[in-house]
Amino acid sequence: MRKHIFLTGAALGALAALPAAAQTATDNTPADQQSTQAQPSADIVVTGTRAAGRTRLDTISPVDVLSAQALKNQGTTETAAALATVAPSIDFPRPAVTDATDAIRPATLRGLSPDQTLVLINSVRAHPSALLNINGSVGRGAAAVDLNTIPTAALESIEVLRDGASALYGSDAIAGVVNLRLRQDRTGGGTSVTFGGYDTYVPAPLAPRHVTDGGTLTVSGWQNVPIGAEGYLDVTGEYVNREPTSRGDLDTRDTPAKIRSRFGDPDVNQYTGYANLGVPLGDSGWQVVGWGGYQYRRTQSAAFPRNPSNTNNVPAIYPDGFLPLIQTKSRDFTVTGGVKGALGDWDTSLTASYGKNKIDYSTIHTLNATYGAQSKTSFYDGAVSYDQFVTNLDLSHDYSLGAGSDLTVAGGAEYRRESYAISAGEPQSYDHGPVYVSPTNGNSTSAGAQGFGGFSPDNIVSEHRDNISGYLDLEGRFANLSVGAAGRYEHYSDFGDTVNGKLSARYDFTPSFAIRGGIQTGFRAPSLQQQYFTSIASVVDSGNVILTGTFPSVSPVARALGGQQLEPEKSTNYSAGIVFRSGAFNLTADAYEIDLRNGLALSENIRSSFSTDVANLLAPYGVASARFFLNGVKSRTRGIDVVANYKLRTDSAGIFDFTVAGNYNDLKVLSVPETTSTLNPAPTLVSRQRIVSLEDGTPETKVTGTIDWSLGDVGLTARGVYYGDVIEPGSSAASDLHTGAKVITDIEARFTVADRFHFGFGADNLFDVYPDAAPAGFAVGVVAFPFYSPFGFNGRRLYVKAGLDW
Repeated sequence: MRKHIFLTGAALGALAALPAAAQTATDNTPADQQSTQAQPSADIVVTGTRAAGRTRLDTISPVDVLSAQALKNQGTTETAAALATVAPSIDFPRPAVTDATDAIRPATLRGLSPDQTLVLINSVRAHPSALLNINGSVGRGAAAVDLNTIPTAALESIEVLRDGASALYGSDAIAGVVNLRLRQDRTGGGTSVTFGGYDTYVPAPLAPRHVTDGGTLTVSGWQNVPIGAEGYLDVTGEYVNREPTSRGDLDTRDTPAKIRSRFGDPDVNQYTGYANLGVPLGDSGWQVVGWGGYQYRRTQSAAFPRNPSNTNNVPAIYPDGFLPLIQTKSRDFTVTGGVKGALGDWDTSLTASYGKNKIDYSTIHTLNATYGAQSKTSFYDGAVSYDQFVTNLDLSHDYSLGAGSDLTVAGGAEYRRESYAISAGEPQSYDHGPVYVSPTNGNSTSAGAQGFGGFSPDNIVSEHRDNISGYLDLEGRFANLSVGAAGRYEHYSDFGDTVNGKLSARYDFTPSFAIRGGIQTGFRAPSLQQQYFTSIASVVDSGNVILTGTFPSVSPVARALGGQQLEPEKSTNYSAGIVFRSGAFNLTADAYEIDLRNGLALSENIRSSFSTDVANLLAPYGVASARFFLNGVKSRTRGIDVVANYKLRTDSAGIFDFTVAGNYNDLKVLSVPETTSTLNPAPTLVSRQRIVSLEDGTPETKVTGTIDWSLGDVGLTARGVYYGDVIEPGSSAASDLHTGAKVITDIEARFTVADRFHFGFGADNLFDVYPDAAPAGFAVGVVAFPFYSPFGFNGRRLYVKAGLDW
């Protein structure tokens, strides 16, 4: 670790020396040649501050501004993956064999849970996915916003507030805020095509091999339409077709030994449309605004293979075994409308937003072994859905106090209604048929579709809740001192009230150097998915049908085991940092501590075999084991973010943009719940695997170094990203998987013809780096590499791109 910090410091020191070594450097780079990484000081931000005209280097809280070009100048066309590449505090792993989490992957900020980062679109709260991650991936137990529902072609920039902001925005902003700002252009348009795939040598322990797969085609188009003298309508469409990847190892359980798994990225077919509108209302100073989008995503990911001798194989249907495929069809819709203008001297915004996500599940190339040879081979498994309606009223007024001082007073109110539902699948997807004994080995068969059992009528849910809130935000600048204070009150219909506050300050010693810091409280309301997700399966034991699965914490079964109404997670955030700028060089360094209490966790299965007391509690409900969400996790996260940027413009060699950005993040779990109101002692409620996943499931150290060069119509981007070791937890330290510390190198070259035609090619993971492999035969050869890897486990990706602007 000491070596890693030294290397980061040396890189930053080298950047700091650049202004003295390059006397020809200037800071008047044309707008079309701005940095594609951390943007120059001219960038006005709207996230984390309601004061007009603040730039990212003027704010009290740390804000990164990432341009759309930064997201486009790389091989991936996924918004979340592109964001994680250039923002070191964000992690976006690529899980596999984790059901629908393979298809809707969550991102994390500062190592905290994905649902502890608030996501905004044009500064309005976005709706989360209906998916609850209940398997062993990073972000287990979270229902987070799917960043990949917004195409990069629709974006103008992304602002990342690296600070808690519950007092400003409400629930979820414990780790920070990601604000997706849509394009607001009046003229022009374009189209682009990107095609890429993996050309890699897979270093699997038993079956090393050369592979070409994962071919991905992305076609994007956008058109900007002027409306009147100042209005705009920006429309974006995108199509993505991605073939699956396979990185599993040799399965030696049956003869012949072969690769039976498809451990890798899923197959994806996706359509997205987005629009952003702004129309002035005459000369009134008011404007009608609106935006919205729709995405259809069909994904097929692989479950664990069922080899020929598997208990739940039916040789009459699959003599060679089978590989179940989990298909999800996600339909995501959002629409927002409102007006913005001035009421007297007060800037006013009134918006209403509705968003919905529905995921239909199917299992294909599978069977229900309890129906024997009469089983179907594909099943509709049911659906989950979530929708959210939000209306906001925001007012702000800037007061000039003279002598370079000003005061911004802002306030507002919000109403939010959320709904969550689960619908059942077809009977054979969950039911137990007449076959109780496996024809392959005489063991008891399992009910339901193999790979992913359907939702039964016992799982049907339809719940909603309401929330109202109000806030007051003050931010003043008094000569060299800036101070901020904010408070927010919220009332939820299900668990009651919460109040949060923020105090922050900044002092500019000189125009080049400032210090800043703050303290604030935060909270995250338990999601409806966490409160009401239900997945109960029927199991036959000695001829008796018993139940097992995930129950709501307020269900009779969970209540019997000590489950209670879930409460908000709460946090206290501390931060302190510096800002330095000199000519074309700027540097920010911000240390932080996030103390989380009453955190939520999905318990381990509490089985009747644990004790007579547990058996007696579960017996009246015919349940063999149950798990549910509970509060009680306490953690402390400490770290530092450093971002340095230098732009060198030469007369003959072009423009060089150097960026080094690093994050050191240390999360410690201080305590977990060990008893319930009815179980003392209790079985393990929060396992070692869960604790290791929280503490070591994301990189402790991540450093990104980028050189972006352009000369006329030619450009080049080279990026190296250092990832510290990540641990995918096993049942014991001896069975943990380590990714190892790795450096991933990306490179892209591009050129323009006649100012309209754009071409490029590049390589992600140029040197074909993999995480450390799993031991030979690990997980019967299905899992060859840890899927906690923050850079994936697919190897080198080559791509080409072409575009036309008009």
